[in-house]
Amino acid sequence: MNWSIGLWSHLLRISFHLLYHQLASFYDAISWIVSFGQWRAWQTAVLPFIDGEDVLELGHGPGHMLVRLRQQGYRVSGADVSPQMSKLARRRIRSAGIQAAIVRAPAQRLPFAAASYDTVLATFPTEYIAEVETLREVYRVLRENGRLLILPQARLTGDALPVRLLEGLYRITGQRVIPQSADDPAADSPFITTARGRFQECGFEVHMEQVDLPGSEVIILILSKQRAKD
Repeated sequence: MNWSIGLWSHLLRISFHLLYHQLASFYDAISWIVSFGQWRAWQTAVLPFIDGEDVLELGHGPGHMLVRLRQQGYRVSGADVSPQMSKLARRRIRSAGIQAAIVRAPAQRLPFAAASYDTVLATFPTEYIAEVETLREVYRVLRENGRLLILPQARLTGDALPVRLLEGLYRITGQRVIPQSADDPAADSPFITTARGRFQECGFEVHMEQVDLPGSEVIILILSKQRAKD
């Protein structure tokens, strides 16, 4: 069983890499299909939890959130390693007639000054978001009492056959790695169990929220920057 899970994980990493790079032009279509059209609603579920005016999005993808954030009055920046996604995001930003600073940079080496942002957010990130190097960089660029918002997963609800099949596929491929409810014990979640201690060691207080949407549930992790110990 362990070897099959490992194989699935390896194949998923390859698939995600291709989708985010060579197949970036298909990203929106595939995201729409695997979410039954709810992908944008899932992403925007983080908006009520944003604090302050200066926002940095890690892994901005094709730029939908950057445009939405700017239209809502935030000063926004984005960082992504994919040249294909950067191209799509810049095109979308120009078409929307807005301004947003985009850089090609990994989350572990952000080219921004310390204490530049009130909120850093990442929707559906890969494993990089829980790396110590990423968390230290996020801590550095956040202002005092700033927050990191992570949207690690959303779950379709309901008893319709297509929903059950898709959710079954998510479980088989190991993509249901955090509690399906904010009330579930954190110990039942490999992601939370592994990452919570790392988040805290890097100076963050961790809180989890569940947002209920029509036909789905979204989990949001709120990591609040704590004052550094003397």
